[in-house]
Amino acid sequence: MEPDLFEEEDMGERVRHELRLFFVALQFFTRLPVPRWVGYDPRWLSQAARYFPAVGLVVGLLLALVYILATLLWPQAVAVLLSMVAGLLLTGAFHEDGFADTCDGFGGGSTPERVLEIMKDSRIGAYGAIGIMLMLGLKATTLATLPPATVVAALVLAHPLSRLCAVSLIWRMAYVRDEGKSKPIAERMSSREFGIAAVTVVPALLLVLVSGWIPFDGIVVGVLLAAGAMFWMARMFRRRIGGYTGDCLGAVQQIAELAFYLGVLTAIAY
Repeated sequence: MEPDLFEEEDMGERVRHELRLFFVALQFFTRLPVPRWVGYDPRWLSQAARYFPAVGLVVGLLLALVYILATLLWPQAVAVLLSMVAGLLLTGAFHEDGFADTCDGFGGGSTPERVLEIMKDSRIGAYGAIGIMLMLGLKATTLATLPPATVVAALVLAHPLSRLCAVSLIWRMAYVRDEGKSKPIAERMSSREFGIAAVTVVPALLLVLVSGWIPFDGIVVGVLLAAGAMFWMARMFRRRIGGYTGDCLGAVQQIAELAFYLGVLTAIAY
């Protein structure tokens, strides 16, 4: 009986460690509180990247809840904007900041060194300002055009899916900075870890499929556009700077999220 008891203890510890990694990811990528027992170890951050999509599921569910409650009082356009405000507060505009820095770097830099130098500058330039305004405006307009129930489902699925797109860069590409705020999570991800990340998107996908709030072809087109945007951006990053940075991860998340919304709208409209 003793080996079985030891095996159960080992299994329990593994589950506890995976749960700890999820909370570490939640703490790193959002401003949500986590239990005190989680603790902190720098080594956990690189392992926690596998739960980036799971964090996206939490964010997507919370934003969908904000949207639903807001529609009880205000028009859909207002509800969409309030859900976006909630997202900015939940994540500290972490990904939007990366998107703006990426726009500045790739828009204004002509060499890899100059691109990285511009992206490191905390000030926002013309490319970043214009890019973030257009991206947020297009995201709000697209969501406000969708049927209300579809918006709920789109928020739930787009957030984990877009974060999986960002995680794929960690899995397949090299981090090109020697330091940076995303350096702790930038160790090359194993295929097993990426598999865990992909599996965490499944609950959101099943929830959306069961609800029927997004037509099946809308899901397919949305996923294809999100994946296409990710591959295009990854190719550009590899060609221009030889890999990715933390800002690039934020940019991929934002563009993949928007691409999914546009794909759903395309399928519904046509």
